[in-house]
Amino acid sequence: MRYPIAIAPTIAACAAVLFAQEVRPLWPGAAPGALGDSDEDKPTLTIRLAKDNPKGSAVVVCPGGAYGMLAVDHEGRQIAEWLNARGVSAFILKYRLGPRYHHPVELGDAQRAIRTVRAGAAEFHISPDRIGIWGFSAGGHLASTAGTHFDNGNPNAADPIDRVSSRPDFMILSYPVITMGDYTHRGSRRNLLGENPDPKLIELLSNELHVTPQTPPTFLFHTTDDDAVPVENSINFYMALRKAGVPAEMHIYAHGRHGVGLAPLDPVLGTWGGLLERWLRRRGLL
Repeated sequence: MRYPIAIAPTIAACAAVLFAQEVRPLWPGAAPGALGDSDEDKPTLTIRLAKDNPKGSAVVVCPGGAYGMLAVDHEGRQIAEWLNARGVSAFILKYRLGPRYHHPVELGDAQRAIRTVRAGAAEFHISPDRIGIWGFSAGGHLASTAGTHFDNGNPNAADPIDRVSSRPDFMILSYPVITMGDYTHRGSRRNLLGENPDPKLIELLSNELHVTPQTPPTFLFHTTDDDAVPVENSINFYMALRKAGVPAEMHIYAHGRHGVGLAPLDPVLGTWGGLLERWLRRRGLL
């Protein structure tokens, strides 16, 4: 469709506002542990602030990809648009990947992302105690690691970002890898921990073993048919949350492949976003 010359710039300007974003490096210089100076060595946040009816909540989004790539479209950009449409600001995390990088680099990137959003709460017009993390597949492992391995920040740090807490206030885990032991996704484990990881490292990064009453409230979505990441990952994490008294809600669908994102074209799986929206609303985040 062609528009009159006078109208086209207006439409373009509106689109620019609607999809305005900023890509910001997590560190002003080289990231800790960087192995080079190429794009893959530079973790970033793509900032998509809610413009219409902002609710003051924010989410760090961790796309999946087996810790070897990032599914930035259906587990990144589309998620940011879904959040923005509901008044929630989104921060898409580009974290460093294996096999070039291994733990603890990825966790360090996620923790820095949460601290960056929290330290910039005034700039981003969000509340510092309404910052969540949403992860898909291996990104769900990273998100659940951030939710079970966090600290309160270092009050004596020279960098003000490092002075604030890395604990997310809530978690959304979509068909997540949770464990590095039984039921793990072996490609994710290999990329994160290497070919023959120390059993102690496997235990440390099996997040169902590290849930405490301080673990953030969590929403889980999975499918029984998932042939890449077994549904037991979500089930075992939910049971650990329940045992620790952490508020949690889990939805398991009978059928559906791995990596569906919001499943907008599936009339059954596509309902899970509505369940998540109601959960967020009940928690006062929308």
